[in-house]
Formats: sequence, structure tokens, C-alpha cells
Amino acid sequence: MKVKPADRTSNVQEYYFSQKLAQIDRMRRDGADVINLGIGSPDQPPSPNTISALIGEARKPTSHGYQSYTGIAALRQGFSEWYSKYFHVKLNPDNEILILMGSKEGIMHISMAFVNPGDEVLVPDPGYPTYSSVTNLVGGVVRKYFLDEETGWFPNLEALERSDLSRVKLMWVNYPHMPTGTKGTLALFEKLVSFSARHGILLCNDNPYSFIQNNEYHSLLEVEGAKETALELNSLSKSHNMAGWRVGMVAGHTDYIKNILKVKSNMDSGMFLAMQMAAVEALKNPESWYDTVNEVYTRRRKIVEEIMDILNCRYDKSQVGLFVWGRIPEEITSCEEYIEEILNESLVFITPGFIFGENGKKYIRISLCADENRLLEAKERLMNLKVKRK
Repeated sequence: MKVKPADRTSNVQEYYFSQKLAQIDRMRRDGADVINLGIGSPDQPPSPNTISALIGEARKPTSHGYQSYTGIAALRQGFSEWYSKYFHVKLNPDNEILILMGSKEGIMHISMAFVNPGDEVLVPDPGYPTYSSVTNLVGGVVRKYFLDEETGWFPNLEALERSDLSRVKLMWVNYPHMPTGTKGTLALFEKLVSFSARHGILLCNDNPYSFIQNNEYHSLLEVEGAKETALELNSLSKSHNMAGWRVGMVAGHTDYIKNILKVKSNMDSGMFLAMQMAAVEALKNPESWYDTVNEVYTRRRKIVEEIMDILNCRYDKSQVGLFVWGRIPEEITSCEEYIEEILNESLVFITPGFIFGENGKKYIRISLCADENRLLEAKERLMNLKVKRK
């Protein structure tokens, strides 16, 4: 007899990109030159000082033991100074910052620390699928709040307040927003903090995209009193080209941090010291380094917008982040079938918006994480596909 899996696994599915990458890998093994424009995995390297610090620390015989569950003091101090410099937020490195192995891990830790079975969790639609899947895994109830173009991809807090919020424990927000690229504003964050405080809701902002195609840096914790009702996740994955390194943090009131640590300390045994020391160096990068990275993304974005034009998609030129989000033509009835057709006929993979929720089903998302030659090749293939259809 096979052992049956836990009931909680029936509430989630394998991550969409896990399945799609496996499909692309099979196609490539069969000889297909697939151009993957789906995933936001930065292809530029971290800064040279970051890599040098990793190598230097790894060579020390004393660097290979277990490390603190909270992260080394130097890295917590590094995040504190980074937040002070760019977000104008004061964080006590001793008790208001917890180092994570990537902010995705933090979504699970926060949910396990605060969500009881039956508690409702407000999740954006469209939004990062992990907010919903983790809520399901911990036994919470996913309650979607809808974002759309008409509201500028901002939540309609007035509509939420007209509903029953008595069972809502936690609310996920994500600005700059993925997948739409909408910037956050201080005014929005003030409204969100006020909303969460009135209703006793823990507000969590997932904030990894602030430095990509954007120089208006905002943190939810800028708002006066935010630490009483809010947490913020951040990561070096996108901002410092360190996605595979898995270095992130959560910041907020010391009492919230203590409760997250109860979960985290039972799930890992700390992060490799050399990676933490390298992350300290990464956080010291001058502003000019971010500018250099973004210059590359700006050139790529121009090509991606041309691809959107070829596909007759409508998009907002003010969006920020690692992607371009566009609305497909009205005559296309199934975005999923449309994307699959493009993949099979042009060998170009683009992310369909339906994976981000009901309000994403008429949209596509194209990543900037491919070099200009590959983007130009994708553009040419899609132009040929358009001519072929005509």
C-alpha cells in the first residue's frame, strides 16, 4: 500500500513554472531552441566586490560551521543601513530584522507564525501565486481582493471595508507590484496602514522590485506607526542579481520578528557565512551600480515593448520591475492556448497572466531577463509568425 500524502497537498498544485520549465527542458533535449521570456531570474552578475567577498570568506577554515538563526550581526546591520539610505526607514538591527533564505521562505514563515486554520488571508488578484498556495498549506482561507486597470492596480479599500473583515488575519500587498509593474506610493501605504490598524489585520508588503527600472524607493515601513501593524519582506534576488543565492529579510516590530523566529529556527540551521558576508558587500554597492544594471534593462525593455506591439498588446509605459505586462487583443479568447501556440510555433515562451489570478487572464507578461540578442531573435520569430498568419 502506498502511503497517502497529507490532506494539505490536495489544496495546492505544482508551481506553474516548475511544470513549464520541465516542458521547455524536454523540448530543448529534442533539439528545439526555445527562448524563455517567462521567468524573472536576473542574468546579470552580482557586483565584483560581492563575488570577491564570497570567495575570500569561503577560503577561511573558520567559515563553514553553523551560523545564527537570525543572521550575522553584520548582515542585519547592512540591511538596516540600506533601509535608512534608500527608504528612510530606521530599523534596529538587533531585533527588527530577521535574515531569511530568500523572501519566498518568509511568506511561509509569516503564514505559519500568524495564520490559524480558518483564518482569512487577503491576497491580491492578480498577484504572486505563492501567497495563495502557502495560505492553503497552513489551513488558512484565501480571500481574493481584485486589482484592475480602472483602479490603477490599487486595492479598493472602501469596498473591502463594506464587507465582513472579522475573520481576516493577514493581508498581502506587493508594491512595486508583480506582475503589473505598478509603483507603490506613500499615499497608498498610508491608507493601507490605516486600514489594517482599524481592523486588526497584519499587513505584509513583499518588496523585492524597488530597484528595478525605478528610482522612487518606498517602503511600507515609512508610514508612521506601520511597525505596529505591518511587516515588510525584501530580497537581494532582483535588486542585486542574486536570485540563486537565496538571501532575504523580514523587517518589523520586534514582537512580530520573535514569533517568526519561532518558526524559522525549527526549519533551518542558518545560512553559509561566506554568503552572508558577500551579501554585506552587495548592500554597500553605490547607487551608480544600480544605474548600470538598469541601463541594460532599459535597452532590453525597448525590444520587449516592440514585441508587445507585434502581438498587438496594450501596455503601460510607466510600469517598473523585471517584466512588461500587457493586455492581449480582445479577439483572443484563451490566453493559455495563445501562449501555447506561440511556444510551439515560434519556440518563444511568454508567461500567461491567468497564473496570477482571474484578473490576469487577459494579459501576458514578458521578462527582461534575456540578453538583447535573444530578445531580438524572439522579436524576429514573432514577426515571422504574424506574417505567416496573414
